[in-house]
Amino acid sequence: MFAWLARYRLRLVFRGAFLLLALSTLALAASLLQQEKQLSYDNYLINFKKTQQQISATLRHPTGQMALLNPPATGESAQLHPLLLPFSALDFDDQSKVQQAIAMSGCLLQYGDKGSLCVGIGNNPWAGGYIYVAGNFVSEDLVSHKRREQIFSLAHRVQVRVSLRGQTYSWVALFEEEPLTSPAQAARGRLTGFLASNVDKEGARPERDFRGWIWQKASCAQPGQTEDTCLKDAFFSLRLPIAAFQEALFEKRKPVWPPEDLNQIQVELQVLAPNSDIPIFDSRHKTTSVPFSLTDLQNLLLPGETLQIKNLGDDRTLVKLTGAIEQADESWNLLTKFIRHLPVNEYDKPLASREVITTPLNNYEIALTGDLRSVSKTLSVVATRVSWFVGAMLIALFLAWLLIEIRIIRRITILTKRADALSKTVMGAKGLERFDVNDLRNNDELGVLATCLHNLLRRVKEDVEREAIRAEQEKEMWHAVGHEIMSPLQSLMALHNNTDDQSHRYIQRMQQAIRVLYGSASPSEAFQSTTLQVTEIDLVNFMRNIAENAPCVGIPKVEFIGPATAVMVRADEYSLEDVVTHILRNAERYRAHETAITINLTTSETLASFTIHNKGPQIDASLIDKIFEYGVSDQPDSAANGNRGQGLFVAKTYMAKMGGTIVVENTVDGVSFILSLQRGRSAYTKQQH
Repeated sequence: MFAWLARYRLRLVFRGAFLLLALSTLALAASLLQQEKQLSYDNYLINFKKTQQQISATLRHPTGQMALLNPPATGESAQLHPLLLPFSALDFDDQSKVQQAIAMSGCLLQYGDKGSLCVGIGNNPWAGGYIYVAGNFVSEDLVSHKRREQIFSLAHRVQVRVSLRGQTYSWVALFEEEPLTSPAQAARGRLTGFLASNVDKEGARPERDFRGWIWQKASCAQPGQTEDTCLKDAFFSLRLPIAAFQEALFEKRKPVWPPEDLNQIQVELQVLAPNSDIPIFDSRHKTTSVPFSLTDLQNLLLPGETLQIKNLGDDRTLVKLTGAIEQADESWNLLTKFIRHLPVNEYDKPLASREVITTPLNNYEIALTGDLRSVSKTLSVVATRVSWFVGAMLIALFLAWLLIEIRIIRRITILTKRADALSKTVMGAKGLERFDVNDLRNNDELGVLATCLHNLLRRVKEDVEREAIRAEQEKEMWHAVGHEIMSPLQSLMALHNNTDDQSHRYIQRMQQAIRVLYGSASPSEAFQSTTLQVTEIDLVNFMRNIAENAPCVGIPKVEFIGPATAVMVRADEYSLEDVVTHILRNAERYRAHETAITINLTTSETLASFTIHNKGPQIDASLIDKIFEYGVSDQPDSAANGNRGQGLFVAKTYMAKMGGTIVVENTVDGVSFILSLQRGRSAYTKQQH
């Protein structure tokens, strides 16, 4: 399998590199998202703690205390009704204290540039059943009511009406000026209250428990105006005695406070100028702002956060708020799910806090719960925008890969397939003609390579054609040579017709050599295509005869060492003689001066081996595995000296055809050729008997 994959290794490396780049881009984007999620989570924790602290600080402030004491009404309430103040009572006689108290509690209702008004009751029922009204309005210099004056409309006056439980309390408070205590004031005085039902009666007396004060600034409300005619800001403070509240204090040991119908109490107030029935300030007009309420805490909540405020006294939930989730850009659901699964420290830990706020009447539990989904949602919106850039990078990588795949890799693949097919099917020049790379030739690097291959194969084709012509010429030459030599050999054979004559033996060997080479294109093909006549011969007698006749062919001092009895082997006599003669000629060429060549014969049950050994130089290690190949020789210009490098090639070829083997070994003092032949069947059977 690895060998098969090796053919595609370069393509796999190339495609794997682009795949790795794409995966790295995605991994980088995922890593950045994970880091951004961690940062977003840390920032969310910080903002969550800030929200908790802001809500806690707000609810501990008198403004928040009043919001806790006056939860949002569930039913329809009057347009203006008293609020339960976070104070036991108001020091209505002191302007600074009253202004500070109503400013801190945030109970003022704004009526545009006409003025403001705060209506409330104290949180301590034993401070008396009073409704406190405080506020401001703008008017010209206040006109005081003169004592014993029976006409009330000649002075500035305040009309107040309170409706509750089917009863209506109505007062008219007249401004009665008193000496100034500060140069910054234009007027200061009491608001003396009379029951509205007694206003037209002679000798009407003021209400004993009704108290009120009014203070007017000396400066103009609008800068740049003349102080004699401009409008000036006036602040008033009233304490209204409510008989229904005072009577309830004595009905039970512990009165219900605040009253259960507090939201249903209706309060109306008008400020009238002298000799006019048109109010310069009227609480029945539409307000432009309302006091702080618990529902206003929703603006402090982060998206998805939940705030629940519970009254621990009666285990009643006052309000449950959820942070508004802004309508953001749409994000992919798949991307949101992916972001949720990114690992972040303590991300799965529930995020909630609980705190108890103490007020003079009750304790309130503030439960704030975070929503970590908003982190993923917010991040997913950002990630959706970033994903376009990541997608653009992936598309760019894909286009780059596709361009290279089409322009380079595809052409390399085609060239590789054609070259592979050529290596399997090439047979001479015709196989080269099927290898066509004209469609791959171009001016780029790959085109240059295809052009070079085209030119190279054209040269190879030309060489193959020339080699075929040369082989045909050699074949014709061998035919001619063989024809011219065979006739003289036939004549010599007639002269030496006696089989005992040694010349007859050598003439037969010459004829066999001519028949082997006759009609072949090359010597190597001739030797490989030779068919031998394998018979059983006596190897002892054969080798002894070779040793005795070796001097006749110029190889003196050949010694045979072997058994005295016959050793029958399967071989072709003439071919075996050629094999031994080639080896002896090599041994003669390299043996030391005046040393003998020994032939040592050994036998086994199935094989007969003889070793031809000569003393002299050893064979070079780089040639010892190649000396049996055709044309291999260690002599320069061997062909010119008559050495074609084919003797040992012939020896190995003939030994193989006779079912034998031949090997060469370097010994301590020279070289040994070891030849092995199969023993004859008759000799093997005789040995068994």
